[in-house]
Amino acid sequence: MLKVACLGAGFFSQFHRDGWERIDQTEIVGVADHDPDKASATGYPSYTSLSDMLAATAPDILDIAVPPSAHAEAIRTGLNADLKLIICQKPFCTSLEEAREMTALAQAKGIPLIIHENFRFQPWYRVIKSAIDDGAIGAPLQATFRLRPGDGQGPDAYLARQPYFQQMERFLIHETGVHYIDTFRFMFGNPTALYADLRKVNPVIAGEDAGLVMFDHPNGMRCLLDGNRNLDHAATNTRCTMGEGLFEGTEGTITLMGDGSAQLRQFGSTIAKEIISQDNSGTFGGDCTFSLQKCAVECLVDGGAFENDANDYLKVIEIEAAVYRSARLMRKVELLSNDQ
Repeated sequence: MLKVACLGAGFFSQFHRDGWERIDQTEIVGVADHDPDKASATGYPSYTSLSDMLAATAPDILDIAVPPSAHAEAIRTGLNADLKLIICQKPFCTSLEEAREMTALAQAKGIPLIIHENFRFQPWYRVIKSAIDDGAIGAPLQATFRLRPGDGQGPDAYLARQPYFQQMERFLIHETGVHYIDTFRFMFGNPTALYADLRKVNPVIAGEDAGLVMFDHPNGMRCLLDGNRNLDHAATNTRCTMGEGLFEGTEGTITLMGDGSAQLRQFGSTIAKEIISQDNSGTFGGDCTFSLQKCAVECLVDGGAFENDANDYLKVIEIEAAVYRSARLMRKVELLSNDQ
């Protein structure tokens, strides 16, 4: 049995704990948070100090679910413990330089460092990628995702769930857009160039909350992220998929709906065939948190290759930096190479 120590007892940490509880090979041995009431409310042995938790529980896995400003210190502390694996939430650290430093430290210690980038584990993207790889739409030409969670309006935006969102100087892309940077590259490879137009709609937040980003991918593929957290889409739960997607190729189109279902329509036909039904998991993002954690445990036990190891995830942060650079310069930005 692998022992898991969880750092952070905020809103999203509930999905982490739920995932660990359902994986047969893992057990949670402690939760640490600077707020002792939040930590103790989880029902697990609680701590206000990460160092104290690590010393008391001797875990195999450290699961870091705190804001980016606390990532580097937590990783440094974890690397001094006898761990088998560290999983750190995204956004990974506060800057590319800090992320590179933490990645190098983990590699030097020989401890796998995985970034909890879970959108690529959402079941609709796994199914859509498989269908595209099998030729369901012919040669893929373009993909569009309209990010429309509808949670960013008014003076109280984000306060009930993740209040630190209001103070983030880089918001839409750094906090949310990285999900789609990673998902697009998971599906179509690393982009070679991009163009970004970012703006702020809600004046009460520090960072941008809307924008358009176009990515050039290999083989003539284009992806468009059209994001606006002030707008919603047709879904009972607007946080299920966070929006709607369209994946178009030379022979057909796949449409992702807000309920997690997706339909394939062949060219010349008005009939669409469902390739994945609506999500009824009752948890975040089609249970993607559980799926990521389960995959990480299987790789740890079986010796497979981890998805989203920190060294690979640096590409996402490099692309994110290029998005902000493009928006600042108001022009298209070339990326170093497809292997960047």
